[in-house]
Amino acid sequence: MTEETSFAALLEESEPAGQRAPSQPKVGDQVQGEIVAINADQVFISIGGKMEALMDIANVTAGDGSLSVQLGDTYQARVTSIDPDTGALLLGQRHGRALHGAEELEAAYNSGQPIEGQITGVIKGGVEVQIAGHRAFCPASQIDLRFIDDLSTLVGQRHEFRITKYSGGRRLDLVVSRRALLEEAQAAAAEETRARLEVGAVLTGTVTQLKEFGAFVDLGGVEGMVHISELAFGHVKHPEEILTQGQEVEVQVLRIEQTNNPKRPEKIALSIRALAKDPWADAVSRFPVGTRITGTISRLQSFGAFVELSAGLDGLIHISELGAGRRIAHPQEVVENGQAVEVRILSVDPERRRIALALVNEGEALTASEVSAQQPRKEPSAATGKDSGLGTFGELLREQMRRS
Repeated sequence: MTEETSFAALLEESEPAGQRAPSQPKVGDQVQGEIVAINADQVFISIGGKMEALMDIANVTAGDGSLSVQLGDTYQARVTSIDPDTGALLLGQRHGRALHGAEELEAAYNSGQPIEGQITGVIKGGVEVQIAGHRAFCPASQIDLRFIDDLSTLVGQRHEFRITKYSGGRRLDLVVSRRALLEEAQAAAAEETRARLEVGAVLTGTVTQLKEFGAFVDLGGVEGMVHISELAFGHVKHPEEILTQGQEVEVQVLRIEQTNNPKRPEKIALSIRALAKDPWADAVSRFPVGTRITGTISRLQSFGAFVELSAGLDGLIHISELGAGRRIAHPQEVVENGQAVEVRILSVDPERRRIALALVNEGEALTASEVSAQQPRKEPSAATGKDSGLGTFGELLREQMRRS
């Protein structure tokens, strides 16, 4: 070991680990730092240690000329090149627009540097992409992580691509992939998500697919499923009744099962219902025994008819309470699904989650106890100390006769 190299090694060892200069990023790497200066042409970003990077102001300029960033903001971008004279890192998410020649495209291909292009048309097997004045082909399987049925919906969109095939000549032969970049971003996001993934965790995700049996939710590079029974407390026939594709939702992790599939190493069961208020929590106070309420027949069984009283809360009219004194063989002889009916609350059992109901027949008068239950309770008179409402059983009956 020479004296010079020995001194350099000692100097490096003497520096605290946190102050040592990080390794130099390469072209194509994603870096993040704080915006420390902005001038008319460039943005200066500190990315750690003594390293600063430059970015063309066009990357953060909106169509109306306004800037989308300010001093002190944290910004993330890719290294598009390194200045050969100063060694400064050059950043920019719109670097594809700066590429003009075949040599620069070839350099991007060799380094794996992402480039930006615009989808200009649909051709057999994929789409045509314009990249810095050159035509490129992106196969349909490489345009997204999932199959896109109608590729024409993508025409006019700008995206980042990676060149997967480059062949020079009078006319460049370029094949590009967007999926490769999406998979890299997904893998990075999945690593962060898995660090937070545990049973009981509450996470925010995006609905990606709706099936008859449930909804798939992207949690950030990792996908889970909300079974239809875990969407809401009420009856849901199809997830599209309450969710839309692309909607942001809050979910709770119910189960995590490991699989032998490297593409999907775990099955994650999620719930939206677990985060909602249980409608049975205050069922006793909301539905006092003896009161009448209008509900909707939700389903029929041989032993009775279920009535939805509110979202996620059903009561049962036993078949013996449906015939108005006559014997019936099935509830469908009296009511049908979707029918609005008036019912009387017979009992409420929140522990067993049961509410017993009786069908109120048309023209049936209120009983004295029902009249009393539905009358607003009045405070005693300050002068007499007595209840200022109807005070006797006879008065209740007279009031009922007057109303009818």
